[in-house]
Amino acid sequence: MADYDDDDDGMWNATGEDGLADGSPEHDDEEMGDDAVQQECLETFGTKDFIMEPGVFSMLKMFLQAGGSPERVVELLSDNYHGVAQTVNLLAEWMIQVGVDINEVQEMVESHLKEVIVRTFDPKKADSIFSDEGETPGWLAEMIEFPTWRELFYRLAEEYPDCLMLNFTIKLISDAGFQGEITSVSTACHQIEVFSRVLRTSISSFLEGGVEVMEKNLPEFTKMVCHGEHTYLYSQVMMTILAQEQKGGSNIRRICQELQKCANDRGLDVTPITLALSGAAAYPRACQALSSMLSKKALNPADITILYKMYSDNQYPPPPVDLIRVPAFLDLLIESLFKMNTRLNQEHKSKYIYLLSYAASVTEAYKKGVRKHIEKKELKPTTQALEKVQALCALNKNASELLVDVSTLFQCIKFPVIAIGVLAWVDEILSDKSYFKLNTDHTPLHLVLVDEIVTNHLLLHQKALDLLIRLFESNFDELDVLVQLELKKTVLDRMVHVFSCGCVIPVVNYIRGCHNKQDTDISLIRHFVSEVLDVIAPPYTQDFVNLFLPLIENEGITGTLRSEDGNDPVSEFICHCKANYSAT
Repeated sequence: MADYDDDDDGMWNATGEDGLADGSPEHDDEEMGDDAVQQECLETFGTKDFIMEPGVFSMLKMFLQAGGSPERVVELLSDNYHGVAQTVNLLAEWMIQVGVDINEVQEMVESHLKEVIVRTFDPKKADSIFSDEGETPGWLAEMIEFPTWRELFYRLAEEYPDCLMLNFTIKLISDAGFQGEITSVSTACHQIEVFSRVLRTSISSFLEGGVEVMEKNLPEFTKMVCHGEHTYLYSQVMMTILAQEQKGGSNIRRICQELQKCANDRGLDVTPITLALSGAAAYPRACQALSSMLSKKALNPADITILYKMYSDNQYPPPPVDLIRVPAFLDLLIESLFKMNTRLNQEHKSKYIYLLSYAASVTEAYKKGVRKHIEKKELKPTTQALEKVQALCALNKNASELLVDVSTLFQCIKFPVIAIGVLAWVDEILSDKSYFKLNTDHTPLHLVLVDEIVTNHLLLHQKALDLLIRLFESNFDELDVLVQLELKKTVLDRMVHVFSCGCVIPVVNYIRGCHNKQDTDISLIRHFVSEVLDVIAPPYTQDFVNLFLPLIENEGITGTLRSEDGNDPVSEFICHCKANYSAT
Protein backbone atom coordinates (compact mmCIF):
# COMPACT_ATOMS: atom_id res chain seq x y z
CA MET A 1 0.00 0.00 0.00
CA ALA A 2 3.10 2.31 0.29
CA ASP A 3 2.99 2.99 -3.43
CA TYR A 4 -0.54 4.37 -3.10
CA ASP A 5 0.44 6.56 -0.13
CA ASP A 6 3.41 8.11 -1.96
CA ASP A 7 1.50 8.81 -5.17
CA ASP A 8 0.68 12.55 -5.26
CA ASP A 9 -2.01 12.06 -7.92
CA GLY A 10 -3.68 9.03 -6.29
CA MET A 11 -6.99 8.73 -4.50
CA TRP A 12 -5.18 8.29 -1.18
CA ASN A 13 -3.85 11.90 -1.04
CA ALA A 14 -4.38 13.82 2.16
CA THR A 15 -5.70 16.58 -0.02
CA GLY A 16 -8.48 16.20 -2.64
CA GLU A 17 -8.56 17.54 -6.17
CA ASP A 18 -9.92 20.90 -5.02
CA GLY A 19 -7.23 21.24 -2.38
CA LEU A 20 -9.67 20.68 0.48
CA ALA A 21 -8.35 19.52 3.83
CA ASP A 22 -9.18 16.06 5.19
CA GLY A 23 -11.48 17.46 7.78
CA SER A 24 -13.66 19.50 5.40
CA PRO A 25 -17.43 18.69 5.27
CA GLU A 26 -17.17 17.77 1.57
CA HIS A 27 -14.44 15.22 2.27
CA ASP A 28 -16.44 13.73 5.15
CA ASP A 29 -19.44 13.17 2.83
CA GLU A 30 -17.17 11.50 0.27
CA GLU A 31 -15.75 9.20 2.94
CA MET A 32 -19.24 8.24 4.09
CA GLY A 33 -20.18 7.47 0.49
CA ASP A 34 -17.07 5.39 -0.04
CA ASP A 35 -17.74 3.49 3.17
CA ALA A 36 -21.25 2.63 2.01
CA VAL A 37 -19.93 1.42 -1.36
CA GLN A 38 -17.25 -0.65 0.33
CA GLN A 39 -19.78 -2.23 2.70
CA GLU A 40 -22.13 -3.12 -0.16
CA CYS A 41 -19.25 -4.62 -2.16
CA LEU A 42 -17.96 -6.60 0.84
CA GLU A 43 -21.41 -8.11 1.39
CA THR A 44 -21.52 -9.12 -2.28
CA PHE A 45 -18.00 -10.56 -2.21
CA GLY A 46 -19.08 -12.66 0.75
CA THR A 47 -21.77 -14.49 -1.22
CA LYS A 48 -21.25 -18.04 -2.40
CA ASP A 49 -19.09 -18.41 -5.54
CA PHE A 50 -19.28 -14.72 -6.40
CA ILE A 51 -15.93 -15.01 -8.19
CA MET A 52 -17.80 -16.98 -10.89
CA GLU A 53 -20.32 -14.18 -11.53
CA PRO A 54 -19.98 -12.17 -14.80
CA GLY A 55 -20.17 -8.88 -12.83
CA VAL A 56 -17.20 -9.62 -10.57
CA PHE A 57 -14.81 -7.32 -12.43
CA SER A 58 -17.11 -4.28 -12.39
CA MET A 59 -17.69 -4.85 -8.67
CA LEU A 60 -13.93 -5.12 -8.05
CA LYS A 61 -13.33 -1.83 -9.87
CA MET A 62 -16.05 -0.11 -7.85
CA PHE A 63 -14.64 -1.45 -4.58
CA LEU A 64 -11.05 -0.40 -5.29
CA GLN A 65 -12.11 3.06 -6.50
CA ALA A 66 -13.94 3.50 -3.21
CA GLY A 67 -10.69 2.79 -1.34
CA GLY A 68 -11.25 -0.87 -0.55
CA SER A 69 -8.45 -3.18 0.49
CA PRO A 70 -7.31 -5.65 -2.21
CA GLU A 71 -6.25 -8.11 0.47
CA ARG A 72 -9.77 -8.10 1.88
CA VAL A 73 -11.20 -8.82 -1.59
CA VAL A 74 -8.89 -11.78 -2.14
CA GLU A 75 -9.73 -13.16 1.30
CA LEU A 76 -13.51 -12.94 0.81
CA LEU A 77 -13.55 -14.32 -2.73
CA SER A 78 -11.30 -17.25 -1.88
CA ASP A 79 -13.04 -18.10 1.40
CA ASN A 80 -16.46 -18.14 -0.29
CA TYR A 81 -15.38 -20.08 -3.35
CA HIS A 82 -17.16 -23.45 -3.34
CA GLY A 83 -16.69 -24.31 -7.01
CA VAL A 84 -20.20 -25.65 -7.54
CA ALA A 85 -20.00 -25.38 -11.33
CA GLN A 86 -16.53 -26.93 -11.42
CA THR A 87 -17.67 -29.75 -9.13
CA VAL A 88 -20.61 -30.46 -11.47
CA ASN A 89 -18.22 -30.58 -14.43
CA LEU A 90 -15.92 -32.93 -12.53
CA LEU A 91 -18.78 -35.27 -11.61
CA ALA A 92 -19.98 -35.22 -15.22
CA GLU A 93 -16.51 -36.21 -16.42
CA TRP A 94 -16.39 -39.06 -13.90
CA MET A 95 -19.79 -40.33 -15.07
CA ILE A 96 -18.63 -40.29 -18.70
CA GLN A 97 -15.44 -42.13 -17.75
CA VAL A 98 -17.40 -44.93 -16.03
CA GLY A 99 -19.45 -45.47 -19.17
CA VAL A 100 -22.52 -43.21 -18.97
CA ASP A 101 -23.46 -41.79 -22.38
CA ILE A 102 -22.32 -38.18 -22.77
CA ASN A 103 -25.73 -37.08 -24.11
CA GLU A 104 -27.47 -38.62 -21.11
CA VAL A 105 -25.10 -36.80 -18.72
CA GLN A 106 -25.65 -33.51 -20.52
CA GLU A 107 -29.43 -33.93 -20.43
CA MET A 108 -29.31 -34.78 -16.72
CA VAL A 109 -27.28 -31.66 -15.85
CA GLU A 110 -29.34 -29.36 -18.07
CA SER A 111 -32.68 -30.68 -16.76
CA HIS A 112 -31.63 -30.14 -13.15
CA LEU A 113 -30.31 -26.67 -13.93
CA LYS A 114 -33.56 -25.76 -15.68
CA GLU A 115 -35.61 -26.82 -12.67
CA VAL A 116 -33.37 -24.77 -10.36
CA ILE A 117 -33.75 -21.71 -12.60
CA VAL A 118 -37.54 -22.09 -12.78
CA ARG A 119 -37.74 -22.50 -8.99
CA THR A 120 -35.53 -19.49 -8.14
CA PHE A 121 -36.23 -17.13 -11.05
CA ASP A 122 -36.75 -13.51 -10.01
CA PRO A 123 -38.21 -11.30 -12.79
CA LYS A 124 -37.07 -8.07 -11.07
CA LYS A 125 -33.46 -9.24 -10.97
CA ALA A 126 -33.78 -10.43 -14.57
CA ASP A 127 -35.01 -6.99 -15.67
CA SER A 128 -32.08 -5.36 -13.88
CA ILE A 129 -29.68 -7.15 -16.26
CA PHE A 130 -30.47 -4.66 -19.02
CA SER A 131 -30.33 -1.59 -16.81
CA ASP A 132 -26.97 -2.70 -15.41
CA GLU A 133 -25.30 -3.79 -18.65
CA GLY A 134 -27.01 -1.34 -21.02
CA GLU A 135 -26.94 -3.84 -23.91
CA THR A 136 -27.86 -7.42 -24.76
CA PRO A 137 -25.63 -9.75 -22.71
CA GLY A 138 -23.45 -11.99 -24.84
CA TRP A 139 -24.45 -15.07 -22.86
CA LEU A 140 -28.12 -14.48 -23.70
CA ALA A 141 -27.45 -14.48 -27.44
CA GLU A 142 -25.53 -17.73 -27.01
CA MET A 143 -28.27 -19.40 -24.92
CA ILE A 144 -31.03 -18.92 -27.50
CA GLU A 145 -29.01 -20.94 -30.03
CA PHE A 146 -29.80 -24.11 -28.07
CA PRO A 147 -33.29 -25.75 -28.05
CA THR A 148 -33.00 -26.68 -24.35
CA TRP A 149 -32.61 -23.07 -23.23
CA ARG A 150 -35.18 -21.73 -25.70
CA GLU A 151 -37.66 -24.14 -24.14
CA LEU A 152 -36.72 -22.74 -20.72
CA PHE A 153 -37.42 -19.18 -21.89
CA TYR A 154 -40.81 -20.24 -23.30
CA ARG A 155 -41.70 -21.83 -19.96
CA LEU A 156 -40.61 -18.77 -17.97
CA ALA A 157 -42.41 -16.41 -20.38
CA GLU A 158 -45.67 -18.26 -19.74
CA GLU A 159 -45.22 -17.87 -15.98
CA TYR A 160 -43.92 -14.28 -15.98
CA PRO A 161 -45.61 -12.50 -18.93
CA ASP A 162 -44.73 -9.02 -17.60
CA CYS A 163 -40.97 -9.62 -17.35
CA LEU A 164 -39.24 -7.22 -19.77
CA MET A 165 -36.14 -9.37 -20.04
CA LEU A 166 -38.21 -12.42 -21.08
CA ASN A 167 -40.26 -10.37 -23.56
CA PHE A 168 -37.05 -9.11 -25.12
CA THR A 169 -35.65 -12.65 -25.24
CA ILE A 170 -38.77 -13.91 -27.04
CA LYS A 171 -38.21 -11.20 -29.66
CA LEU A 172 -34.55 -12.23 -29.97
CA ILE A 173 -35.65 -15.84 -30.53
CA SER A 174 -38.12 -14.73 -33.20
CA ASP A 175 -35.46 -12.56 -34.89
CA ALA A 176 -33.14 -15.56 -34.91
CA GLY A 177 -35.64 -17.52 -37.03
CA PHE A 178 -37.17 -19.79 -34.37
CA GLN A 179 -40.66 -18.25 -34.49
CA GLY A 180 -42.15 -21.63 -35.38
CA GLU A 181 -41.53 -22.73 -31.77
CA ILE A 182 -43.34 -19.79 -30.15
CA THR A 183 -46.95 -20.83 -30.86
CA SER A 184 -47.64 -21.62 -27.20
CA VAL A 185 -46.06 -18.49 -25.73
CA SER A 186 -48.66 -15.92 -24.72
CA THR A 187 -45.92 -13.30 -24.45
CA ALA A 188 -45.66 -13.27 -28.23
CA CYS A 189 -49.24 -12.02 -28.37
CA HIS A 190 -48.16 -8.66 -26.92
CA GLN A 191 -45.57 -7.97 -29.64
CA ILE A 192 -47.10 -7.38 -33.05
CA GLU A 193 -43.84 -8.10 -34.90
CA VAL A 194 -43.29 -11.44 -33.14
CA PHE A 195 -46.98 -12.40 -33.37
CA SER A 196 -47.08 -11.67 -37.11
CA ARG A 197 -44.03 -13.84 -37.71
CA VAL A 198 -45.46 -16.72 -35.68
CA LEU A 199 -48.83 -16.40 -37.44
CA ARG A 200 -47.20 -16.46 -40.86
CA THR A 201 -45.03 -19.46 -39.98
CA SER A 202 -47.97 -21.41 -38.55
CA ILE A 203 -50.22 -20.77 -41.55
CA SER A 204 -47.42 -21.77 -43.94
CA SER A 205 -46.83 -25.03 -42.07
CA PHE A 206 -50.58 -25.80 -42.17
CA LEU A 207 -50.71 -25.22 -45.93
CA GLU A 208 -47.59 -27.27 -46.63
CA GLY A 209 -48.27 -30.10 -44.16
CA GLY A 210 -51.96 -30.61 -44.86
CA VAL A 211 -54.70 -31.85 -42.53
CA GLU A 212 -52.47 -34.01 -40.33
CA VAL A 213 -50.13 -31.13 -39.46
CA MET A 214 -53.07 -28.81 -38.86
CA GLU A 215 -54.85 -31.22 -36.52
CA LYS A 216 -51.64 -31.82 -34.59
CA ASN A 217 -50.72 -28.15 -34.11
CA LEU A 218 -54.17 -26.56 -34.06
CA PRO A 219 -54.63 -26.64 -30.24
CA GLU A 220 -51.46 -24.62 -29.60
CA PHE A 221 -52.19 -22.32 -32.54
CA THR A 222 -55.72 -21.72 -31.24
CA LYS A 223 -54.41 -20.99 -27.76
CA MET A 224 -52.14 -18.30 -29.17
CA VAL A 225 -54.71 -16.74 -31.52
CA CYS A 226 -57.47 -16.78 -28.86
CA HIS A 227 -55.20 -15.14 -26.28
CA GLY A 228 -57.31 -11.98 -26.57
CA GLU A 229 -59.86 -10.26 -28.77
CA HIS A 230 -57.13 -8.23 -30.47
CA THR A 231 -55.11 -11.31 -31.47
CA TYR A 232 -58.20 -13.18 -32.68
CA LEU A 233 -59.45 -10.21 -34.73
CA TYR A 234 -56.02 -9.53 -36.22
CA SER A 235 -55.56 -13.18 -37.21
CA GLN A 236 -59.01 -13.55 -38.75
CA VAL A 237 -58.71 -10.30 -40.71
CA MET A 238 -55.35 -11.35 -42.14
CA MET A 239 -56.61 -14.82 -43.07
CA THR A 240 -59.85 -13.47 -44.54
CA ILE A 241 -57.79 -11.29 -46.90
CA LEU A 242 -55.61 -14.28 -47.82
CA ALA A 243 -58.70 -16.47 -48.37
CA GLN A 244 -59.69 -14.24 -51.31
CA GLU A 245 -56.66 -15.46 -53.26
CA GLN A 246 -57.41 -18.10 -55.90
CA LYS A 247 -54.37 -20.20 -55.00
CA GLY A 248 -54.78 -21.72 -51.55
CA GLY A 249 -57.71 -19.49 -50.61
CA SER A 250 -60.04 -22.37 -49.78
CA ASN A 251 -57.45 -23.90 -47.44
CA ILE A 252 -57.05 -20.59 -45.62
CA ARG A 253 -60.84 -20.39 -45.29
CA ARG A 254 -60.78 -23.86 -43.71
CA ILE A 255 -58.26 -22.64 -41.12
CA CYS A 256 -60.51 -19.63 -40.39
CA GLN A 257 -63.46 -21.93 -39.79
CA GLU A 258 -61.44 -24.27 -37.58
CA LEU A 259 -60.42 -21.27 -35.49
CA GLN A 260 -64.05 -20.17 -35.18
CA LYS A 261 -65.05 -23.64 -34.03
CA CYS A 262 -62.22 -23.86 -31.50
CA ALA A 263 -63.02 -20.40 -30.17
CA ASN A 264 -66.67 -21.41 -29.70
CA ASP A 265 -65.60 -24.61 -27.96
CA ARG A 266 -63.53 -22.49 -25.56
CA GLY A 267 -66.67 -20.53 -24.64
CA LEU A 268 -65.72 -17.37 -26.56
CA ASP A 269 -68.43 -15.43 -28.39
CA VAL A 270 -66.79 -14.58 -31.71
CA THR A 271 -70.08 -14.18 -33.59
CA PRO A 272 -69.75 -10.39 -34.14
CA ILE A 273 -66.28 -10.80 -35.65
CA THR A 274 -67.36 -13.76 -37.81
CA LEU A 275 -70.35 -11.86 -39.22
CA ALA A 276 -68.42 -8.63 -39.72
CA LEU A 277 -65.78 -10.42 -41.81
CA SER A 278 -68.41 -12.20 -43.92
CA GLY A 279 -69.89 -8.91 -45.14
CA ALA A 280 -72.99 -9.08 -42.96
CA ALA A 281 -72.90 -5.34 -42.23
CA ALA A 282 -74.45 -4.69 -45.67
CA TYR A 283 -77.44 -6.87 -44.68
CA PRO A 284 -78.43 -5.74 -41.18
CA ARG A 285 -81.60 -7.89 -40.95
CA ALA A 286 -79.75 -11.06 -41.90
CA CYS A 287 -76.92 -10.11 -39.60
CA GLN A 288 -79.27 -9.60 -36.66
CA ALA A 289 -81.06 -12.92 -37.30
CA LEU A 290 -77.83 -14.90 -37.55
CA SER A 291 -76.25 -13.14 -34.58
CA SER A 292 -79.21 -14.00 -32.39
CA MET A 293 -79.14 -17.71 -33.26
CA LEU A 294 -75.38 -18.10 -33.12
CA SER A 295 -75.08 -16.35 -29.77
CA LYS A 296 -77.81 -18.53 -28.24
CA LYS A 297 -76.56 -21.65 -30.11
CA ALA A 298 -80.16 -22.42 -31.03
CA LEU A 299 -82.37 -21.89 -34.08
CA ASN A 300 -85.74 -20.20 -33.90
CA PRO A 301 -88.51 -20.02 -36.55
CA ALA A 302 -88.71 -16.20 -36.60
CA ASP A 303 -85.04 -15.69 -37.53
CA ILE A 304 -85.09 -18.66 -39.92
CA THR A 305 -88.09 -17.09 -41.70
CA ILE A 306 -86.20 -13.81 -42.12
CA LEU A 307 -83.24 -15.57 -43.71
CA TYR A 308 -85.48 -17.78 -45.86
CA LYS A 309 -87.31 -14.77 -47.32
CA MET A 310 -84.04 -12.96 -48.09
CA TYR A 311 -82.48 -15.97 -49.86
CA SER A 312 -85.60 -17.12 -51.71
CA ASP A 313 -86.83 -13.71 -52.89
CA ASN A 314 -86.37 -13.48 -56.66
CA GLN A 315 -87.06 -9.74 -56.83
CA TYR A 316 -83.97 -8.64 -54.89
CA PRO A 317 -80.43 -10.05 -54.93
CA PRO A 318 -79.92 -12.41 -51.98
CA PRO A 319 -77.13 -11.85 -49.43
CA PRO A 320 -73.80 -13.61 -50.10
CA VAL A 321 -73.94 -17.36 -49.58
CA ASP A 322 -70.89 -17.14 -47.29
CA LEU A 323 -73.11 -15.43 -44.76
CA ILE A 324 -74.95 -18.69 -44.00
CA ARG A 325 -71.89 -20.90 -44.43
CA VAL A 326 -70.77 -20.26 -40.87
CA PRO A 327 -69.93 -23.80 -39.59
CA ALA A 328 -71.78 -23.24 -36.31
CA PHE A 329 -74.96 -22.30 -38.18
CA LEU A 330 -74.71 -25.31 -40.52
CA ASP A 331 -74.22 -27.61 -37.53
CA LEU A 332 -77.40 -26.23 -35.96
CA LEU A 333 -79.36 -26.84 -39.18
CA ILE A 334 -78.09 -30.44 -39.52
CA GLU A 335 -78.80 -31.16 -35.87
CA SER A 336 -82.35 -29.82 -36.12
CA LEU A 337 -83.08 -31.88 -39.25
CA PHE A 338 -81.38 -35.19 -38.40
CA LYS A 339 -81.20 -35.54 -34.63
CA MET A 340 -84.21 -37.41 -33.24
CA ASN A 341 -84.30 -35.59 -29.91
CA THR A 342 -84.86 -32.16 -31.51
CA ARG A 343 -88.36 -30.81 -31.95
CA LEU A 344 -88.64 -29.38 -35.43
CA ASN A 345 -91.59 -27.13 -36.25
CA GLN A 346 -93.14 -28.93 -39.23
CA GLU A 347 -94.57 -25.69 -40.58
CA HIS A 348 -91.05 -24.27 -40.97
CA LYS A 349 -89.18 -27.48 -41.87
CA SER A 350 -89.07 -26.60 -45.57
CA LYS A 351 -87.32 -23.32 -44.70
CA TYR A 352 -84.63 -25.14 -42.72
CA ILE A 353 -84.10 -27.54 -45.63
CA TYR A 354 -83.96 -24.70 -48.17
CA LEU A 355 -81.35 -22.74 -46.24
CA LEU A 356 -79.16 -25.81 -45.71
CA SER A 357 -79.47 -26.75 -49.40
CA TYR A 358 -78.69 -23.17 -50.47
CA ALA A 359 -75.56 -23.05 -48.31
CA ALA A 360 -74.39 -26.45 -49.61
CA SER A 361 -75.08 -26.11 -53.34
CA VAL A 362 -75.12 -22.49 -54.50
CA THR A 363 -71.93 -20.95 -55.90
CA GLU A 364 -71.12 -17.33 -56.69
CA ALA A 365 -68.73 -15.75 -59.19
CA TYR A 366 -66.95 -12.52 -58.22
CA LYS A 367 -64.87 -10.12 -60.26
CA LYS A 368 -62.87 -7.41 -58.51
CA GLY A 369 -64.91 -7.91 -55.35
CA VAL A 370 -68.28 -7.54 -57.11
CA ARG A 371 -70.67 -10.50 -57.41
CA LYS A 372 -71.33 -11.14 -61.09
CA HIS A 373 -73.25 -14.43 -61.10
CA ILE A 374 -75.16 -16.79 -58.80
CA GLU A 375 -75.23 -20.45 -59.88
CA LYS A 376 -78.30 -22.30 -58.51
CA LYS A 377 -78.56 -25.34 -60.79
CA GLU A 378 -77.77 -27.74 -57.90
CA LEU A 379 -80.20 -26.08 -55.49
CA LYS A 380 -83.39 -27.88 -56.57
CA PRO A 381 -81.99 -31.46 -56.70
CA THR A 382 -80.21 -30.92 -53.37
CA THR A 383 -83.41 -29.66 -51.77
CA GLN A 384 -85.48 -32.57 -53.11
CA ALA A 385 -82.95 -35.18 -51.96
CA LEU A 386 -82.68 -33.56 -48.54
CA GLU A 387 -86.45 -33.61 -48.12
CA LYS A 388 -86.63 -37.34 -48.97
CA VAL A 389 -83.83 -38.41 -46.62
CA GLN A 390 -84.94 -36.17 -43.78
CA ALA A 391 -88.43 -37.66 -43.98
CA LEU A 392 -86.99 -41.20 -43.84
CA CYS A 393 -84.76 -40.41 -40.87
CA ALA A 394 -87.59 -38.69 -38.99
CA LEU A 395 -89.77 -41.83 -39.22
CA ASN A 396 -87.16 -43.71 -37.16
CA LYS A 397 -87.76 -47.00 -38.96
CA ASN A 398 -85.97 -50.13 -37.85
CA ALA A 399 -83.39 -51.82 -40.09
CA SER A 400 -85.82 -54.24 -41.73
CA GLU A 401 -88.30 -51.47 -42.55
CA LEU A 402 -85.53 -49.33 -44.05
CA LEU A 403 -84.56 -52.05 -46.54
CA VAL A 404 -87.29 -50.87 -48.89
CA ASP A 405 -85.70 -47.40 -49.02
CA VAL A 406 -82.05 -48.45 -49.31
CA SER A 407 -81.79 -47.52 -52.99
CA THR A 408 -83.17 -44.03 -52.24
CA LEU A 409 -80.74 -43.57 -49.37
CA PHE A 410 -77.77 -44.74 -51.44
CA GLN A 411 -78.67 -42.38 -54.26
CA CYS A 412 -79.19 -39.36 -52.01
CA ILE A 413 -76.12 -40.03 -49.86
CA LYS A 414 -74.00 -38.97 -52.82
CA PHE A 415 -74.82 -35.36 -51.88
CA PRO A 416 -72.16 -34.34 -49.30
CA VAL A 417 -74.56 -32.36 -47.12
CA ILE A 418 -76.92 -35.34 -46.90
CA ALA A 419 -74.04 -37.69 -46.11
CA ILE A 420 -73.10 -35.49 -43.15
CA GLY A 421 -76.70 -35.51 -41.92
CA VAL A 422 -77.07 -39.29 -42.30
CA LEU A 423 -73.77 -39.83 -40.47
CA ALA A 424 -75.08 -37.76 -37.54
CA TRP A 425 -78.35 -39.71 -37.60
CA VAL A 426 -76.57 -43.10 -37.70
CA ASP A 427 -74.30 -42.04 -34.85
CA GLU A 428 -77.33 -41.32 -32.70
CA ILE A 429 -79.05 -44.60 -33.68
CA LEU A 430 -75.98 -46.71 -32.90
CA SER A 431 -75.39 -45.00 -29.55
CA ASP A 432 -78.60 -46.59 -28.28
CA LYS A 433 -77.50 -49.60 -26.18
CA SER A 434 -80.55 -51.61 -27.20
CA TYR A 435 -79.81 -51.33 -30.94
CA PHE A 436 -77.48 -54.32 -31.20
CA LYS A 437 -79.53 -56.31 -28.72
CA LEU A 438 -82.53 -56.12 -31.04
CA ASN A 439 -80.60 -56.27 -34.32
CA THR A 440 -79.25 -59.73 -35.17
CA ASP A 441 -77.87 -59.01 -38.67
CA HIS A 442 -74.17 -59.73 -39.14
CA THR A 443 -73.72 -56.26 -40.67
CA PRO A 444 -76.53 -53.93 -39.60
CA LEU A 445 -77.97 -51.68 -42.29
CA HIS A 446 -76.86 -48.51 -40.52
CA LEU A 447 -73.24 -49.67 -40.69
CA VAL A 448 -73.72 -50.37 -44.39
CA LEU A 449 -74.77 -46.73 -44.76
CA VAL A 450 -71.49 -45.71 -43.11
CA ASP A 451 -69.64 -47.85 -45.67
CA GLU A 452 -71.46 -46.09 -48.50
CA ILE A 453 -70.62 -42.65 -47.08
CA VAL A 454 -66.95 -43.62 -46.80
CA THR A 455 -66.95 -44.88 -50.39
CA ASN A 456 -68.39 -41.64 -51.79
CA HIS A 457 -66.88 -38.91 -49.60
CA LEU A 458 -63.17 -38.65 -48.97
CA LEU A 459 -63.56 -35.66 -46.65
CA LEU A 460 -65.86 -37.61 -44.32
CA HIS A 461 -63.40 -40.46 -43.69
CA GLN A 462 -62.24 -39.06 -40.36
CA LYS A 463 -65.79 -38.43 -39.14
CA ALA A 464 -66.79 -41.96 -40.08
CA LEU A 465 -63.68 -43.37 -38.38
CA ASP A 466 -64.44 -41.39 -35.22
CA LEU A 467 -67.94 -42.89 -35.18
CA LEU A 468 -66.54 -46.43 -35.57
CA ILE A 469 -63.95 -45.82 -32.84
CA ARG A 470 -66.66 -44.69 -30.41
CA LEU A 471 -68.67 -47.78 -31.28
CA PHE A 472 -65.66 -50.10 -30.93
CA GLU A 473 -64.84 -48.68 -27.49
CA SER A 474 -68.44 -48.88 -26.21
CA ASN A 475 -69.43 -51.43 -23.59
CA PHE A 476 -72.10 -53.97 -24.49
CA ASP A 477 -72.41 -55.68 -21.12
CA GLU A 478 -75.96 -56.82 -21.89
CA LEU A 479 -74.65 -59.00 -24.73
CA ASP A 480 -72.94 -62.38 -24.43
CA VAL A 481 -69.12 -62.25 -24.54
CA LEU A 482 -68.92 -64.11 -27.86
CA VAL A 483 -71.58 -61.84 -29.34
CA GLN A 484 -69.58 -58.81 -28.21
CA LEU A 485 -66.48 -60.15 -29.96
CA GLU A 486 -68.39 -60.76 -33.18
CA LEU A 487 -69.87 -57.27 -33.01
CA LYS A 488 -66.43 -55.71 -32.57
CA LYS A 489 -65.10 -57.77 -35.47
CA THR A 490 -67.91 -56.32 -37.58
CA VAL A 491 -66.86 -52.81 -36.55
CA LEU A 492 -63.24 -53.68 -37.40
CA ASP A 493 -64.40 -54.80 -40.84
CA ARG A 494 -65.89 -51.35 -41.32
CA MET A 495 -62.55 -49.82 -40.27
CA VAL A 496 -60.79 -51.98 -42.84
CA HIS A 497 -63.20 -50.58 -45.44
CA VAL A 498 -62.25 -47.04 -44.37
CA PHE A 499 -58.62 -48.17 -44.65
CA SER A 500 -59.16 -49.54 -48.16
CA CYS A 501 -60.73 -46.26 -49.27
CA GLY A 502 -57.54 -44.34 -48.49
CA CYS A 503 -57.68 -43.48 -44.79
CA VAL A 504 -54.66 -45.69 -44.08
CA ILE A 505 -52.46 -44.09 -41.42
CA PRO A 506 -55.25 -42.96 -39.02
CA VAL A 507 -56.81 -46.47 -39.00
CA VAL A 508 -53.54 -48.37 -38.47
CA ASN A 509 -52.38 -45.81 -35.93
CA TYR A 510 -55.54 -46.38 -33.88
CA ILE A 511 -55.19 -50.18 -33.91
CA ARG A 512 -51.50 -49.85 -33.03
CA GLY A 513 -52.53 -47.70 -30.06
CA CYS A 514 -55.08 -50.32 -28.95
CA HIS A 515 -52.35 -52.95 -28.95
CA ASN A 516 -49.89 -50.72 -27.07
CA LYS A 517 -52.47 -49.98 -24.37
CA GLN A 518 -53.17 -53.72 -24.05
CA ASP A 519 -56.88 -53.08 -23.48
CA THR A 520 -58.09 -54.93 -26.60
CA ASP A 521 -58.57 -58.66 -27.04
CA ILE A 522 -55.64 -60.03 -29.06
CA SER A 523 -58.02 -61.99 -31.30
CA LEU A 524 -59.50 -58.68 -32.49
CA ILE A 525 -56.04 -57.31 -33.38
CA ARG A 526 -55.34 -60.59 -35.21
CA HIS A 527 -58.62 -60.27 -37.11
CA PHE A 528 -57.75 -56.74 -38.21
CA VAL A 529 -54.25 -57.74 -39.34
CA SER A 530 -55.61 -60.69 -41.29
CA GLU A 531 -58.23 -58.56 -43.06
CA VAL A 532 -55.70 -55.85 -43.93
CA LEU A 533 -53.30 -58.40 -45.43
CA ASP A 534 -56.10 -59.48 -47.76
CA VAL A 535 -56.56 -55.98 -49.23
CA ILE A 536 -53.00 -54.63 -49.50
CA ALA A 537 -50.22 -55.09 -52.02
CA PRO A 538 -46.82 -53.44 -52.51
CA PRO A 539 -45.44 -50.87 -52.83
CA TYR A 540 -46.01 -49.47 -49.32
CA THR A 541 -45.11 -46.14 -47.80
CA GLN A 542 -42.45 -46.03 -45.09
CA ASP A 543 -44.98 -44.58 -42.62
CA PHE A 544 -47.32 -47.52 -43.17
CA VAL A 545 -44.51 -50.05 -42.73
CA ASN A 546 -43.34 -48.34 -39.53
CA LEU A 547 -46.83 -48.70 -38.02
CA PHE A 548 -47.95 -52.05 -39.39
CA LEU A 549 -44.76 -54.15 -39.36
CA PRO A 550 -44.51 -54.32 -35.51
CA LEU A 551 -48.04 -55.78 -35.42
CA ILE A 552 -47.13 -58.34 -38.09
CA GLU A 553 -43.89 -59.35 -36.37
CA ASN A 554 -45.61 -59.89 -33.02
CA GLU A 555 -45.81 -63.64 -32.45
CA GLY A 556 -48.80 -63.28 -30.17
CA ILE A 557 -50.79 -61.66 -32.97
CA THR A 558 -49.67 -63.47 -36.12
CA GLY A 559 -48.16 -66.72 -34.78
CA THR A 560 -51.23 -68.75 -35.74
CA LEU A 561 -51.38 -67.11 -39.17
CA ARG A 562 -47.93 -68.33 -40.25
CA SER A 563 -47.02 -71.63 -41.90
CA GLU A 564 -43.82 -73.62 -41.43
CA ASP A 565 -42.71 -73.25 -45.05
CA GLY A 566 -43.08 -69.43 -44.89
CA ASN A 567 -45.56 -69.46 -47.76
CA ASP A 568 -48.19 -67.25 -46.12
CA PRO A 569 -49.21 -63.55 -46.29
CA VAL A 570 -47.59 -62.71 -42.93
CA SER A 571 -44.16 -64.12 -43.84
CA GLU A 572 -44.34 -62.62 -47.34
CA PHE A 573 -45.10 -59.18 -45.94
CA ILE A 574 -42.23 -59.39 -43.44
CA CYS A 575 -39.75 -60.54 -46.10
CA HIS A 576 -40.84 -57.80 -48.49
CA CYS A 577 -40.48 -55.08 -45.84
CA LYS A 578 -37.08 -56.33 -44.64
CA ALA A 579 -35.80 -56.32 -48.21
CA ASN A 580 -37.20 -52.97 -49.34
CA TYR A 581 -37.64 -50.68 -46.35
CA SER A 582 -35.35 -49.31 -43.67
CA ALA A 583 -35.94 -50.30 -40.05
CA THR A 584 -36.93 -47.59 -37.58
